[in-house]
Amino acid sequence: MSGVVDLAAVKAAGEAKQKAEQARVEAARRGDAPVSGAGRLVFDADETNFEAEILQRSAEVPVVIQFWAEWCAPCKQLMPVLEGLAAEYAGRFVLAKVDIDKNPLLMQQFGVQSVPTVFAVVAGQALPLFQGAQPKAQVQQVLDQLVQVSEERFGIVGAPVEPGAEREAAEDAPVPAGPYDAALGAAHDALDKGDLAGAIQAYKNVLSDDPGHPEAKLGLAQAELLQRVQGMDAQQVRKAAAEAPGDVQAQIAAADLDLVGGHVEDAFGRLIDAIRRTAGDDRDAARVRLLELFEVIGADDPRVSAARTALSRALF
Repeated sequence: MSGVVDLAAVKAAGEAKQKAEQARVEAARRGDAPVSGAGRLVFDADETNFEAEILQRSAEVPVVIQFWAEWCAPCKQLMPVLEGLAAEYAGRFVLAKVDIDKNPLLMQQFGVQSVPTVFAVVAGQALPLFQGAQPKAQVQQVLDQLVQVSEERFGIVGAPVEPGAEREAAEDAPVPAGPYDAALGAAHDALDKGDLAGAIQAYKNVLSDDPGHPEAKLGLAQAELLQRVQGMDAQQVRKAAAEAPGDVQAQIAAADLDLVGGHVEDAFGRLIDAIRRTAGDDRDAARVRLLELFEVIGADDPRVSAARTALSRALF
């Protein structure tokens, strides 16, 4: 998977036509504890909802796009394969279906020459996957690679969801007692004692068995943040960031201090500015730290939602 498509024109056209409605819902994680995640695993996308349904969601979960047409027989062979895999992967990616006859701008911007053509969008970057109707086994290999690249390169792991779950059901679902109570208790005890390294290890022990465990993910993000700022000279860190706005590591350190001090919007804004000004490894470092700080605050916080929108804009 290589190559990046310039999606700025698509984004601008969608904004000009209408401000797309954000459609993020919470779903039940494996049928038990609630976490936020993509509400629909399969959906139709067009030029007007491109930003909300594809760009913004791609910061949280890989978005696979199938370009198709009503008259295309191979498209109708591939579509049920992708839809079935979306259900099997249960939130590790979501599938957007784009009708090229109704969305010529999207077809043009992605450089689609024939259908079916399949792309993925991850953290705002469009990656070509394959063309033509492919057997299920081959499609699975491509999707496995996509999920791996999304995690290793972009730090994005789609939250497992139960298709069709309603927000109310997720919010009302009780968190059952599980096998991790002892490890979580150990993490809490370590935090009470100021043993950040011990708390971090305890949370990692839980996540090694259950990567989507919401309490462990939140606890780990918070404990790692506290560990990073421990021993910092706040005055010196802020001075370095002010004197060198192009120094991404200085901005990352200052953003950590901003968040610990309760200045959430300042922390997010500082990193988004760094992402906007930089490229390559520096941009990736700032983006990864921003996603880590999102975990500290929580996906439901409106400041995180606003920052995700700003992040999608900064990537173009």
